[in-house]
Amino acid sequence: MSKNRTPTPHDLVFKTFLSRMETARDFITLHLPPALLRLCNLETLRLESGSFIEDDLHPYFSDMLYSLKTACGDGYIHVLIEHQSSPDKHMAFRLMRYAIAAMQRHLEAGNKTLPLVIPILFYQGRKSPYPYSMNWLDNFTDPTLAKHLYSQDFPLVDITVIPDEEIMRHRSMAALTLIQKHIRQRDLTRFLNKLAGLLTRNHISGQQVIALVNYMLQAGEAQDARTLLYEMAQHAPQYGDELMTLAEQLKQEGRLEGIQQGMQKGLKTGEHEASRKIARAMLEKGFPTADIIELTGVSAEELPSLQH
Repeated sequence: MSKNRTPTPHDLVFKTFLSRMETARDFITLHLPPALLRLCNLETLRLESGSFIEDDLHPYFSDMLYSLKTACGDGYIHVLIEHQSSPDKHMAFRLMRYAIAAMQRHLEAGNKTLPLVIPILFYQGRKSPYPYSMNWLDNFTDPTLAKHLYSQDFPLVDITVIPDEEIMRHRSMAALTLIQKHIRQRDLTRFLNKLAGLLTRNHISGQQVIALVNYMLQAGEAQDARTLLYEMAQHAPQYGDELMTLAEQLKQEGRLEGIQQGMQKGLKTGEHEASRKIARAMLEKGFPTADIIELTGVSAEELPSLQH
């Protein structure tokens, strides 16, 4: 629904009443479950802005968000009241999304822990009683499985503590996991035997091998990338062509980088002859004319005089 939706009379009168703190306290006292009410210090109740909700989460203007301190002292409880004049099968999930948004804003304000957010739906539609569950887990096909998943620790894959020997048994994930575990090592050649052993099992494609090597070159801290590639090609000859092609590309890039550095040094010292020498060397090695002009600054008119 558009964010420019005009509030209904139901929305407006509800918001007008609930904007008054005395009325909000009465509402919370009447409708909050006793166990939760006992946690609340209603004297600290404060109306908060609902602007934290993104457009697609805010189809109504009557959401009321309050903050208050707990009776125990530390921490905050946010009470989110949503007014609804028609049933929504996924309202419980919507309220959960609102609650998560309120938690996020709480963290962004500099707090270190999550606040308890209590969503409350105020319903006054034609259909009675309200026909849908207020437990967001019931929106799943298997609520029991969903409850099990979302009421315990989420799965964690911490590769920093998985032994290499176990990683070697991870089939098509093994090579990636092994390299990502050790990517910050200065000497990646220490793991070449293990990596080569994985590559010979043909669990991954040639495209994946190239992606893995590129990752090692970009994110790794290896001091000699070309040597690494040559050694990998020797250990995994079935990917030799691809690895040697990458090695030659690195060699070419290194030559270009060296030429650029030499050119910049020459220009800084005002030695135009340095650029001419670089251009002459590039001509001898068969570099395209356009590249020579761009990298050295030597004009097209000068180039013929540099050829033997």
